[in-house]
This record gives sequence, structure tokens and C-alpha cells, in this order.
Amino acid sequence: MNSSVDTSPARFFPTAVDLTEDDLKAIAVEASPAFAFDQVVRKYNEKLTSHALYIMRDREEAHDVVQEVFIKAMREPRFFEADFKIQAWLYRVTRNLCFNLVRDRRRREVILFGQRRSEVAGNDPLETLFAGERQREMLAAMELLSEDHGEILLLRYYEDLSYAEISERLDIRLGTVMSRLSRARDRLLAVMGRDAAMLEAS
Repeated sequence: MNSSVDTSPARFFPTAVDLTEDDLKAIAVEASPAFAFDQVVRKYNEKLTSHALYIMRDREEAHDVVQEVFIKAMREPRFFEADFKIQAWLYRVTRNLCFNLVRDRRRREVILFGQRRSEVAGNDPLETLFAGERQREMLAAMELLSEDHGEILLLRYYEDLSYAEISERLDIRLGTVMSRLSRARDRLLAVMGRDAAMLEAS
């Protein structure tokens, strides 16, 4: 018998990036939760870091956020349960942690400079909602949007990017930025059960 044959759990599974959520849950049962979680890190680390980097615009901060996400994941008792949505949970926690950091950063800017860039440019009712007490509801609503709509709202309202900056970041035309953002705003308010006319309110 050849003693060099690899009989470790990894021998019987495809590479981490190809694993489905069902695969990960099966690994947790058939091999071990620790090995399954290692595959989760391998599968999602780069994707979550890129996602965090979109919001934070700082690679070190994005890396720290993702490390905290994985720590929270390790402590989540439902993580490998059959009905648990692994990817959705990871992205949601990543966004929430990033939003908290951005919000704290913007609060510091208010203290230092007296007002945010967005307030200098002109008041936007949706900006007020994002920054106000209904932020948690806004974040929950954004989970139901398409990737394109969620991304452009993040860039506009959490990174405070101008239309031109969003155009450059996403490599799309300025007109596309304006139309996509308008549709995203309307869709977000619709998901929240509000009329798009609210955007015109003062």
C-alpha cells in the first residue's frame, strides 16, 4: 500500500472557490466544522475584501473588516445549518461593519470641518435617511436590491463620491451613472414602501 496517498479531508473536495454553500455544509458534517470554515475563508476572503475596499477605499481597513467578519462567523452557531444563507450573511455583515466605520469617519469630519461634503453640495432627502435613525431599515432594504443598484448607492451615499467619480470607478458613462442612480433610489424607496416623490421633499 502506498503510504504517500493523500487521505486528508481536502483530498475529497474540489477547490474552495468551486464549493457551493451545500458543499460547505456537507463538509462541516462529513469532515469537521473547522475544515469547512477554512474553506469558507478560502472561498470568500478575496471577494469580501474587494467588497469592503469598494466602501472603505483603504486596503488595510478593508482587510481588518473582513478579519472581523470571519471572527463573527466563527462565533455564529447557525453558520452551517441547512437553511442558513452563508454568502448573504457574510456580505451583509461586511457591509454593516464598513458602514459603521464610514459613519464614524464622517462624524469625525463633522467635528473637524463642521459639515459633510454632501451637505456642502446640497441637501438630499435620501442622504438624510441614510445618515439618520432609519439607517438600519435602509441597510435591510438594500439587501433586496440588484447588485448594480446596491453598489451605486454605496458609492454615492456612503463614499460620498460625485457622479464623475462614480463614472470613473465603475467605468460607465456619466449619463449612465445618473440614470442608474435615479432608478436605484426609486427602487430603494419602493422596497421601503415609500413613494419616489419623497426624493423631492425638503
